[in-house]
Amino acid sequence: MSIEGKRVLITGGGTGVGADLARGFAAAGAEVVIAGRRLAPLEDVAARVGARTVTADVTDEESVAAMFAAAGPCDIVIANAGAAESAPLGRTTLAQWNAMMAVNLTGVFLTFRAGLGQMKGWGRLIAVASTAGLKGYAYVAPYAAAKHGVVGLTRSLALEVARKPVTVNALCPGFLDTEMTERSVANIMDKTGMDAAAARASLEATNPQKRLIQPAEVTAAALWLCANGSEGINGQAIAIAGGET
Repeated sequence: MSIEGKRVLITGGGTGVGADLARGFAAAGAEVVIAGRRLAPLEDVAARVGARTVTADVTDEESVAAMFAAAGPCDIVIANAGAAESAPLGRTTLAQWNAMMAVNLTGVFLTFRAGLGQMKGWGRLIAVASTAGLKGYAYVAPYAAAKHGVVGLTRSLALEVARKPVTVNALCPGFLDTEMTERSVANIMDKTGMDAAAARASLEATNPQKRLIQPAEVTAAALWLCANGSEGINGQAIAIAGGET
C-alpha cells in the first residue's frame, strides 16, 4: 500500500507542523489539501508544495462540513489545528478556558467526526496532540486538559473503528521548533526577564535530548502511520519527545 494518489486533509496547514506535514505528504505522492482560518499562509505553503487550500474554522460545525465538501473525499485526515495560552489557573478566565477547549479539543472532535463520516474503506485519522496530553505542565492547565481530551477521544474512537480498515492515533510531540514555541519563548522572557537563549534553553531542558523537536519528526511519524505495516497501530498516543516522561 502506498499513499501515492491518496487525498490527505491537514488542518492548521499554513504554519509550523501543518506546513511540514503538507510538504512531507506531497513529497510522498499524496494529494494534499490544507485548511486554516488565514488564507495568506495557506497560499504560501500551497505554492511551495503543490497543495489545495480551504479556509475553515475547525471550531465551527458548519465550517468543518464545508471544509470537507470543498476538499472532496479524504483518505487521511490530520487534525493538527491548535493554539496555546499560558497563565496561572487562578488568573485564567472562562473565555480563555473555552477558547482552548474549542480549538484544541472540539476542533478535533468535529474534524474526526466529519472525516470518519466521509471515509469509504481504508482510512487514517491522526490528531497532532502534545506531551501535554500525557502529563501536566504548570501554567497551561486548559491546554493540557484539552490535549488529554484528545488522547481520550483518540483511544475511544479507535475501539469503535477497530473492525474497519481505519485507524485512529495521536502524535504527542514535546516542545517543537515552530512559531508557537517562539511565542512561548517571548512569554517566558516577558514573565521572567530571561534573555532569548535562556528562555529557549528552559524549554529544551524538558527534553532529555536537550533540544526542540523538529516538525519533520512529526511528519515522519504521520507518514509511518499511513504506510504498510502500521495496520495494528490503533488508539495510540505516540510521544515524540526524546524520552520525556
